Amino acid sequence: MIRDTSLSSKLLDVLVHTVMAVVLVATLYPVLFVLAASFSSKIAVDAGQVTVYPIGFHIDNYNLVFSESRIMRAFSNSVRYTAIGTLSNLAVTSMMAYALSRRQLAFRKLYNWIIIIPLYFSGGLIPTFILMVSLGFYGSMWALILPNLVGITNLIIMRTFFQSLPIELEESASLDGANDLLIFFRIILPLSKPVIFTILLYYLVFYWNSWFSAFIYLPDAKMAPLQLVIRELIVMGQSILQAVESGTTSDLGEINLNGIRYATLFVSMIPMLVIYPFIQKYFVQGVMIGSLKG
Repeated sequence: MIRDTSLSSKLLDVLVHTVMAVVLVATLYPVLFVLAASFSSKIAVDAGQVTVYPIGFHIDNYNLVFSESRIMRAFSNSVRYTAIGTLSNLAVTSMMAYALSRRQLAFRKLYNWIIIIPLYFSGGLIPTFILMVSLGFYGSMWALILPNLVGITNLIIMRTFFQSLPIELEESASLDGANDLLIFFRIILPLSKPVIFTILLYYLVFYWNSWFSAFIYLPDAKMAPLQLVIRELIVMGQSILQAVESGTTSDLGEINLNGIRYATLFVSMIPMLVIYPFIQKYFVQGVMIGSLKG
C-alpha cells in the first residue's frame, strides 16, 4: 500500500494526533489526580497543591477506607448488584434480540415498533415507584434490576447484529434437527462474541455507576451500593465518618475528608480498570459493528 506523503496528509496526521493527545490528557488527568490526592496529606489536598503526583505521601486514607465496614459492605453490595444485574440483562436482551431478528416471528414488525416506544416515553418516577411498591420489590435488590432489565438501545444493537449473520447457518442446523434454543446457544452466541462483550461492558458500567435507583428503592443503609456511599461522602459531607470520628478523635480537623473521598473514588474505579483489559479486544470489534459493510 502506497502511503500518502502530501502536505495535506501530513497536516491531517498532525491534527489527528494532536486531538488524540488532548483527549488522552483530558481522560487521564482526572484519574491521576484522584489517585495522587488519595495518597496526599490533608494540608496539601485542602490547599489545592496536588496535581498528578502525591504530596506528603501516606496510605492512611486507604487504611481507613478498607477498615470502614460500611464502605466494604457497600463495595460488596455493588459487586453483587452488578453481577446479577448484568447477567440478567444480558440473558434477556440477547434472547429478545434473537427472537426479534427472526423473519418468521409472528407480529415481528409490531414488536419492533413497540420496543421503540420506551426510547421516547416512560411512565415516570412516581408511577414506577408505585409499581415497585405494589409488586413488593421496595427494599429489594430486584427494584434496581427489573425496571432496567432490557436496555432498548442495546437490544437494537444486538438485533441488528443477529440479522447480519448468514441465515444459511440456521437453515443447515434446522435440517439436522436443531431447535431454536440449540441454534441460539450453539451457533448464534459463539459467533456473536464482539457484540456480546460490548453489551456486557455497557451493562457493567451502568450497574456499577448506578446510585439513584438505590437511593429511591433501598431505605436500608446496609443494602446501599458503593456509589451511594460515595454520594454521601461528596454531597453530605461527614455523615459516613461519624462512627470513625467517635472512635478515633474529637477533633474533626484531623480527619482528611477530601483524601478519604478520593481514596473511595479510586477504589470504585478498580473493578472496571481490572475488567476492561480482558474484554477490550472484543469491545473494539463490537463498537465497529455496522460501520463497515462486506
